[in-house]
Amino acid sequence: MPSTVIYLRLRKRVRLPRGRPIVLEDVAHYIADPGLEEAIRGLQLHRPARGDGNLILIDMLNVVSKIRERLPDADIEHFGDPHSLVEIVTERKQANVIFFVVVWLLLFFGSGLAIMNFHEDVSMPAVHQRIVYLITGQRVEHPYILQIPYSVGIGLGMVVFFNHLFKKKINEEPSPLDVEMFKYEESVMQYVVSEEYRKLAENGKRTEAGEKR
Repeated sequence: MPSTVIYLRLRKRVRLPRGRPIVLEDVAHYIADPGLEEAIRGLQLHRPARGDGNLILIDMLNVVSKIRERLPDADIEHFGDPHSLVEIVTERKQANVIFFVVVWLLLFFGSGLAIMNFHEDVSMPAVHQRIVYLITGQRVEHPYILQIPYSVGIGLGMVVFFNHLFKKKINEEPSPLDVEMFKYEESVMQYVVSEEYRKLAENGKRTEAGEKR
């Protein structure tokens, strides 16, 4: 006798192009007998409207409800997160080369000025002169023998710290910037999910109030 159990796990976050409906395969992994899989393949969960914005929350209860409409006798076992956040994206236009160069120059000179101002605040030139004097016994106004390796070391240190050389990663270990970006995205996602649930609750209350009237 074929099993009627559908094992379901929602994806945490997905990105879909604008203008197409959200179907079960987009937001969930599922395992079931071939007959059940064929029955729910292409199951439409939601068709984004203009008023939905670019973030849509797909709740597990809605998914179960849609599956039960098509398969009333199915037993659904779900695991993982109780919701999936769908981000509706538009096709990106090709980046303007002039804009990219301007931003690159601003970041390059801005970071350079920040490092120079920091070194001036802590009197780094005087420190280098003092170190050279203690080692050689001579006072040198521009101790290049120390300043050049120090400058190269700053650049190499930043490459190692951020674990990136242009677009290539040195190893698979996440950099501190990657970790902070992950924490930021997690916080944003939790906020968006909370707001979406709040909106759903408000809409439900308005619907109930309208029905009572």
